[in-house]
Amino acid sequence: MAGESFFGQDPTHEDQQGGIPADLIPYLEAADEVEDTEAGESTDPQAEESEREAALRALVEHSLLLGPDPSVLAEIEGEVDEDFADDAAEARDERASHEAALAKAEEDVALDARVQEIYQSIVARAPEHDIDPTLDRVKLALDILGDPQNFYPSIHITGTNGKTSTSRMIDSLLTAFGMKTGRFTSPHLLDVRERISLEGHPITREGFARAWEDIEPYVGMVDERSQEEGGPRLSFFEVFTIMAYAAFADYPVDAAVVEVGMGGRWDATNVIDAGVSVITPIALDHTKWLGSTIEEIAREKAGIIKPGQVVVIMAQEEEVLDILLEQARSVDAIARVEGRDFEVVDRQMGVGGQMVTIRTPSAVYEDVFVPLFGQYQAHNAAAALVAVEAFMGGRGLDGRIVEQGLMNASSPGRMQVVRHSPTIIVDAAHSPAGAATLREAVESSFGFARIAGVYAAMGDKDVEGVLSEVEPFIDHLVVTQMPGERAADVARLAEIAEEVFGPDRVDVRESLADAVDRAAEVAEAGAQPADRSGVLVFGSVMLAGEMLALAGHSPRWEGPRPGWPHRGGRHGWEFVLKGGTIDHAYKYR
Repeated sequence: MAGESFFGQDPTHEDQQGGIPADLIPYLEAADEVEDTEAGESTDPQAEESEREAALRALVEHSLLLGPDPSVLAEIEGEVDEDFADDAAEARDERASHEAALAKAEEDVALDARVQEIYQSIVARAPEHDIDPTLDRVKLALDILGDPQNFYPSIHITGTNGKTSTSRMIDSLLTAFGMKTGRFTSPHLLDVRERISLEGHPITREGFARAWEDIEPYVGMVDERSQEEGGPRLSFFEVFTIMAYAAFADYPVDAAVVEVGMGGRWDATNVIDAGVSVITPIALDHTKWLGSTIEEIAREKAGIIKPGQVVVIMAQEEEVLDILLEQARSVDAIARVEGRDFEVVDRQMGVGGQMVTIRTPSAVYEDVFVPLFGQYQAHNAAAALVAVEAFMGGRGLDGRIVEQGLMNASSPGRMQVVRHSPTIIVDAAHSPAGAATLREAVESSFGFARIAGVYAAMGDKDVEGVLSEVEPFIDHLVVTQMPGERAADVARLAEIAEEVFGPDRVDVRESLADAVDRAAEVAEAGAQPADRSGVLVFGSVMLAGEMLALAGHSPRWEGPRPGWPHRGGRHGWEFVLKGGTIDHAYKYR
């Protein structure tokens, strides 16, 4: 405002002397009197201090500049108003916390963008299923890096069904025994970082970026040499394998649990010299790349059996078992065969899982809780336990630690309950053998009176074989479309589904959310109680991942956490349907 000073007073005001506001002059004179007293005569020190304090207090209380600031007054009096100080400190802490949260959010966004940038650059390479029968490129890259895969002992897992669940159980058991673990599995459900796990959790975004930046120059060198010789660049899966092995050495881990991507003999992971291997049940799958018969597929998967190792072989078809045992004999490997050397002695259903008794070559472990559904998970637990026994020297293990390790095991996207009333189950079953296992698991673990299915699949899968396995126990099927070039077209899926189920038992929905909405509506349409209605989302790992994302699940959370109560034996997120559609997600504690 024109004609006013910075503090809002007219500088020509008649009540001012020398530019000093008139109402302050008495207090300044009082302060001057105190100073004059100090200079001219000796008085009682306490009286001097009291007069000085009174003058300053009066000045502050009436100051037009400061206002009656309690904190300044408290300093003058040598006192602190504790309530005021606490409020001020709390306000400062809140501001600091808010600013830190904003900074962290900004950093997270930048890191997420960096992870996606790296992922897109890698996925642009030859796809995961594009097998070139040579390990030379991976060996060369690892050799340049100093062979990090040799810095730690490892357990190698192949098979058709149950690889990931078994890998996760092995990881959980080793962790319970105090080991720092690295786990490499594929494909991922929600976040590419799930493929490389450290101590049971996906590698951090910083760690993911650092792992790529560490190997990127050497990947470029191998690409260049391969292309000069007329070969391809390193594939998507080969790059991820190199990243995982390097990250494990850099961490460093005490043990690596490595799942093959596809097959075994020419799989990029097969450059490790694992002391223990596990072969889960083998069935027809990936026939375009691994062979058209189960014997051809078995020979490919037998390629992970190495000289002198212990190979744990789960229940197999007779012709498959013969091939695996012949490979073990040819390299002097020690075979541990289910039904001969180990077995599930007993299995009882429990809340949120099952109680199992397992006989191994070294011990009998009674009434161990496995928080996963399905008979096949009991057999996976048995194989995992035998593998860990072999890894730790072949001796019997502390039963209490075994119980802790298996109790903490989780397997997202494998018979995972994500909602109740109606119960919604997510499973990645994508082959006829997997569908048969899924059927057994649902029928033995849940007393559903009515089940509706939600199905989608990759284009190269045996859709008719899968649907034929589940048709007897699913009342109604909703087919939907998955994203991606490899996904089967929903029109083709609907045509096959109608041939298997009949047109009146099949619906089509373009989006997964609409498909789940329709399935929930159908499942609850009968007169049965809500807890006897089930929705089963199955057909692909990608579909399972889409469903978990829709349900609000996060890859950063895996398994139980100390102090969290459980609901039905499981922990984590649940999502809510509103009017039959997914409305919101919440984490129960």
